[in-house]
Parts: sequence; structure tokens; C-alpha cells
Amino acid sequence: MLEQDKLLHGFALLLCISLGSLLSGIAVSEIPLGSKLSVGESNSWVSSNGDFAIGFYNFPDQPKQFSVGIRFNSKSVPVNKQTVVWVAGGDVTVGNNSYFQLQENGELVLFDALQGEEVWTSKTSQLSVALAVLRDDGNLVLLNENRDVIWQSFDSPTDTLLPGQRLSTFRTLRAASQNYVSSLYSLYMNVSGQLQLKWESSIVYWSAGRPSHSNLSAVLTSDGSLQLVAPNLERFWSVFGEDHNDTVRFRFLRLDVDGNLRLYSWMEVSQTWRSVWQAVENQCNVFATCDQQGICAFNASGSHVCTCPFHHAVQSNSKCLVSSQHDCKPGSIMVEHANMFLYGIYPVHDFISRTSLDKCKSMCLSDASCTAVTFTNDGSAKCRMMKTQYVSGYSDPSLSATSFVKRCSDPLAADPIFPLKSPPQAHKEPYNICIPCLVGAASGTIFVFIVIQLGMGFYLYKRKNNYRRLASLAHSRPGSKCLIMLSFTEIKELTGNFNDQIGPKMFKGALPDKQPVAVKELEGTIEARKFRAAVSKVGSIYHKGLAKLEGYCCEFNHRYLVYEYAENGSLEKYIENPTLAERLTWRKRMDISLNVGRAIFYLHTECREFLCHGNLKCENVVLDENFEAKVKEFGLGMLYGEASSRRASAQKDVEDFGKMVLTLVSGFKEVKDVLDWAYKEWMEGHPENVVDKRLKNEVDAEELECALRITFWCLQADERVKPSMGEVVKVLEGTLPADPPPPPFSCLISAREVEDTSESGSEV
Repeated sequence: MLEQDKLLHGFALLLCISLGSLLSGIAVSEIPLGSKLSVGESNSWVSSNGDFAIGFYNFPDQPKQFSVGIRFNSKSVPVNKQTVVWVAGGDVTVGNNSYFQLQENGELVLFDALQGEEVWTSKTSQLSVALAVLRDDGNLVLLNENRDVIWQSFDSPTDTLLPGQRLSTFRTLRAASQNYVSSLYSLYMNVSGQLQLKWESSIVYWSAGRPSHSNLSAVLTSDGSLQLVAPNLERFWSVFGEDHNDTVRFRFLRLDVDGNLRLYSWMEVSQTWRSVWQAVENQCNVFATCDQQGICAFNASGSHVCTCPFHHAVQSNSKCLVSSQHDCKPGSIMVEHANMFLYGIYPVHDFISRTSLDKCKSMCLSDASCTAVTFTNDGSAKCRMMKTQYVSGYSDPSLSATSFVKRCSDPLAADPIFPLKSPPQAHKEPYNICIPCLVGAASGTIFVFIVIQLGMGFYLYKRKNNYRRLASLAHSRPGSKCLIMLSFTEIKELTGNFNDQIGPKMFKGALPDKQPVAVKELEGTIEARKFRAAVSKVGSIYHKGLAKLEGYCCEFNHRYLVYEYAENGSLEKYIENPTLAERLTWRKRMDISLNVGRAIFYLHTECREFLCHGNLKCENVVLDENFEAKVKEFGLGMLYGEASSRRASAQKDVEDFGKMVLTLVSGFKEVKDVLDWAYKEWMEGHPENVVDKRLKNEVDAEELECALRITFWCLQADERVKPSMGEVVKVLEGTLPADPPPPPFSCLISAREVEDTSESGSEV
């Protein structure tokens, strides 16, 4: 409880509100059009009962960054305890001289003077707004002339629910973060009637309610209970705070920065906020509660702490990372940690199999990408394998789990090196010069020199045709992994001097054994060392859904890649050509989607190192003679020094994949022009209207629904709710259901904005 109080008070102190904003607040029953709050003037709008106010506030360590929020304003609550309960735009901050205004057109606007642009709006300019009111329950509403509610802050919560406020289906609470950027923790109301605490988009670590009722909402009552209710107010689930039915003036429910959901009540006597209920009793059961700081355990006083028990872990900027370098000359060993449960967090996709403890250890030792395993046996023996250095978990003497972390064996101690004694000097004898010996040596030297010169000449003469021998070797047997290095002259030869262009900077050619290839020209300014390193990495990747790299050219200012040739060309050609499009049946389109998804999933998770595509589109998907899809030009971002995080790169591939699937379904190449229309048709129950009109009556309704749902999830504006490629593949395979997605681009989201948008459930 002491720790929770510190968490709450620390957060309240961070949201230190300037004294000027408190003194200049004016209690108003109505906020007319044109009203403005400014950073410089430190004014605020106050509810008629004085309990709530909206205005600018800032953080002590960011004195020049301001946010607009609704806070408690009652005189019975000290200034440093007046918690913020709603923030315009989530984590959006603005600079000095910025303002928040109810414009004459009825739109609430947050304007950043530093950027010179609007960073958040209520999007109500066309809805005939007449005035605004900050109600006594803390709800900021926009009303028309008939006093109908047009927009309300209760419909777009940030991290807090107030009494009477509902969290309906697809609505999300997202925890603030210690560094003022939205965290990965969220509270989500799914379509099946379950309230879920999530980490990222796929890990559900707490849920309430049964998945048997739809259209439920979570609501906090004034008497201190959290309930799941139907539109007719029928209650399906409820939980009560410790002070349920006690006389308490102020309450709120908040998703805290540590990922736990807590109900707080204001204690008049002690003048503090007290946690009277929390969703996860054991804080160590909150997924990734220690993030990259190690594993969660409890100390002697009963408080949870984060420790790094891996003696040979990599310590980087206070991060606790297990080793990911296992190409050890002396070999690797598995270090045992009893009563410990581990799991990977970046990415979260562990590999689980049913096997014995010994087999679990040996599987990790034999897998170069494995970093750790956890073995559990609760009636069914399971081995959880991690393939990331970002590992978290928890430890407790009551746990029956046993974990093993891989590390390199310590090298054997080297023998001391003693100085060698000089050998005894032999007695010097006078030397006699051997003239015949000198003549013989000179003749031999000249002969060797001539042979070397002839050999070099022969090599230079043969080098022009050398690639033919390599090509023959590379294609002498199926599955060969020989990567051919070619000169620019050889590239010109095999392409017939670039006579047959089959795409942008793409030419058809043939190796000496008549094996057709596709040659891609790249920028000649790419650094040679970087080019060879990237080619070596890409050339070692083999998957039936990826176009195989056969060879390359890196000579002077020439850079070429040689791929296997796909008989039917690019997917883009079939989408754009009305005649060819008819050959892309519904079944083939769905198979293409699944094959491409599996190929990208392979790049993300099953290669020795993470690899993204970076430019996935129909042009970069080719079809072989059996119309099997193959992805080409993957991993080229390495050549151009495109630096981005692993997560951002994966999300870019997910978004591009969603665009490609929508193109396959609709036949439209530019999906940005049809996305809103497609979502509207789907929402209104007419998904068949989205289907490419060139398709015959062969569309499977169930597959169409599945394809559209996963497409809209992939194209979510909020990158934090996008599914991983593993989840995408499972949905397309039919092994994982997908929740109905919210509108993908209902609004634009900046890098620091928390949007009122849903996340995929445990299913997506």
C-alpha cells in the first residue's frame, strides 16, 4: 500500500499546476464560441460546482512543455494532489504562447505556437456546435442549439475513468509513461464483453467478464464499484473497492504507469488518494513489469523489486539483457535458475513445445538463435523457448518453473608463457662460396617468376568466362547455396546488354546453363563493403516465399543483384491489366496473401537476425509458373543506411502488407483513396461491394470478412495496436479469430499522441 501511495503522489506532484492557473479560474456554466485558454495567461475553465477545471499544466522537468487537461479543482484537495483525469490529445505537448480554443466554427483546437500548427482538434467544425460546458462530473461537452451532446471528453478517455463514465466496446485507456510518452499498457473493452489489460497488442495479462456477451461497457459507479453493464443497465460483472458504499466525495479509476489498474478514493482525514482496489494483486504478474530491467521478485518487506540475476548478462544503460552472441569457440552452456519463469518481450513471440526438461535444454543449445528457455510441468510438460536478448519474467520460491539462460563457456585457462632461452651459439666456421649453387638458385628463381607471369595471364584471360563455371556449379544440383560474384562485363553478357527490361531498373537475363534470372540495378554510390555485407546476409536466406538471390555485381560504380526469375512477372502487372486480372481468382489472391504473409513473418522472426522488407508492395511480389507468390528486394534498407527501430520496421511491413491485401481484394492499387470507403461498406454490412468487380461469383464470404478485418487492423493509424506478422498469418490461416477493428484512419496520430482507438484482442 505504501508503494501505491508513492506511485500516486509522485504522479500528482509531476503534474504540478502553476499557481496562476488556479487563481485565474472562473466558474462558468457555459463556454461560448471563441473562448480561449492561453499558456501565457494561465487561465482555465471551471465547472459550476468548482470540482473540476480545464487548463494548461506542465511537468517540473519540462518547464517549457505544456499540456491541456481536466483536473480535480476542489478546495478540499491540495494543489499537489489535484490529479489530472483527461488530457487533450493524450501525450501531446505544446510550447510557450500556445492556446486551446473553442473556435467560432464549433471546433476545439490545441494550437502549438512553436510548430505553428494545430496539433489536436475535436473534429466538430461541421456539427453545428453552439457552446461548450465543463460539467460537474468532469465531462467536457460540446452542445448544439438544442443542447444535444455533439462531442464529449468522456468518449475519448486517456488513462482515467470518472464515476459515470463508460468504457464502451473498442474504447481504450492507455497508461501514461514515466518519460511522458505513451506506454505499452492499455485497458481494452473487446467485442466479446471482456475487459482486458494488455501489453502491446497481443498479451492479455488480466481480464474480467466472460466472452459470451457483446455490446457491454465498463462503468465506474459513484459508490465505488467497477461494473460491466449492458445498454439496458443489466449488470454482468462487478468488483468492489474496500470502501464500497462509504461516503467518499471523489473517486477515479486509473491505469497506472506500472501496468496495474487501480481504483482510488479521496481520504478527507489524511488528505491523500488511497488505492482501494487493484486488478492484479501480485504486481509481478503484470506482464513486463520490469521491462528491460530484469525480472520481478519480492524483497523481505513484501515490495516488488526488479533484479538482474543473469551473472553473465549484458549490462547496457542499466538494461538487463541476456547474451545473444552464441557463436562461441569453447561452446555454450545453460545456466539454471530455479523457481523462475522467463518470457521474451521484444518480440513477445516465444516458441512453446511439449517436451522434457533435458530435451528443453538441449533444444536451446542446438539452436543458435535461442537465448533462454523456461520449463514448466503443471500436469503437462512445456518448454518455452526465447530467441531474443530482451527477456523478463518473475521469480518466487513457490514457482515450479525452472529456467535456463544460455551463455558462452569460459575459455580454458592458458598455460603460462615462459621466455625461451636462446639456443647455444654454434662455433662459427668460415663459409666457402658455392658458385654452381648460386647459378642454380638464380635460374630457379627466374623460372618460377616466368611461370607466375604466365599463370596470371592465363587467369586474366579466363576471368571473363569464369562466372560460367560458377553458374554451372551453382545450378548443378537443386538447393545449391552458391552465390555467384559477377563482373559488370558478365552482367552485360547475361542480360544481352540490358536488352529485355521487365520492370523499373529490372532486366531479364540467362546464366550459361540457360537458367533465366532477373537482374536488378541499384545505385552505384552504395559503399562496396556495405553492399557485400548486405548481399552476404540476404544471400543466406532461403524460403519458398522469397525470391532467391543467385548472385551480385560489385565492381567500380556498378551494383547489381541477380534473382531467380519468376515466369509470370510481378503481381502489379496482373492488378493493373484487366485481362490478366481475371486470372487472379479469389483463391489465388488469398493464397498470395498468405504466402507473402508467411515470407515476411519468416524475415521478422525465423532468420538468424531480424530482417525487414521495408518496401513491400505489389511491384515487389512476383509469381512463378504455378502462380506461387515470391517476395523480392527484401532487406535492401541495409544498403541505404535506413536506420529505424526493429519495432518500427516490423510495423512498416505490417502496414504495407495491409495495403497489399486491400489491393488484392478490391483491385485498387492506391488504397489510400478507397480505405475509408472500404471500411464504411464493411461496417454497413456490405463487404461484397469492396471486392474487385473483375472477379466472378467465387468469393468466400468468410474469407472476405477475415481478409478485411486483418487489413483494417494492419492499417490502424495508431501503430501500437497493429498486429504482428505472426498474428496476421494465424488469422489468414484461420487458426486465430480477429475482433472487429475500429476505423483505421479516423484521425491522424502524431508520435506523441495517444488516440482513442482500440487494440486487437488476444485474438489479434
